[in-house]
Amino acid sequence: MPTITLAALAESIVLGIALAMDAMAVTLSNSLCEPDMPLSKKLGMPVAFAAFQMGMPVLGYLGGTCIAEYIERYAGIVSLVILAFVGGKMIVEAVRELREPEACPATRLTWGTIGMEAIATAIDAFVVGVSFAAEGKDVVLYCGMIGVTTLLCCLLVLALGRKLGNRFGSRAEVVGGVVLILIGLKAFLGL
Repeated sequence: MPTITLAALAESIVLGIALAMDAMAVTLSNSLCEPDMPLSKKLGMPVAFAAFQMGMPVLGYLGGTCIAEYIERYAGIVSLVILAFVGGKMIVEAVRELREPEACPATRLTWGTIGMEAIATAIDAFVVGVSFAAEGKDVVLYCGMIGVTTLLCCLLVLALGRKLGNRFGSRAEVVGGVVLILIGLKAFLGL
């Protein structure tokens, strides 16, 4: 069993926070859109994001070296399509709700949407897992810390999103949709 050094622990935490940024932004957007989200989704969303952020590098580590080039090549466009679709849908529903509040039910996130978001925000973690194999990193330490930091970061932004969502309503949903589209564009442009 490899020994865990302080440097490896620190590096895994910093990497985990860096990989969690997209998941945090999506968590914030989702909580802006649905400030009265049921507790099961409030807790399930960070868990889903953390699970995918932790699982994708494991997949990359185990067998991704042969397909890493293809994943890396198309990760941006896949993320853009998924997040632009979800973000665009949020914006359309929010604008409709702003125009005719009584005609539109409140937006509700589905588990399928959360799953698509979790995949889209974790695609880059797959390639990170390939690099773990190439560099001989302790995959248990790194992937574990990626999962833990993603979970904690997403839980942290949930509190902020709830307060903002209650205050700004459908306008916050428009902002959330724009944020998702911008994250997709960032992934597509490789920024």
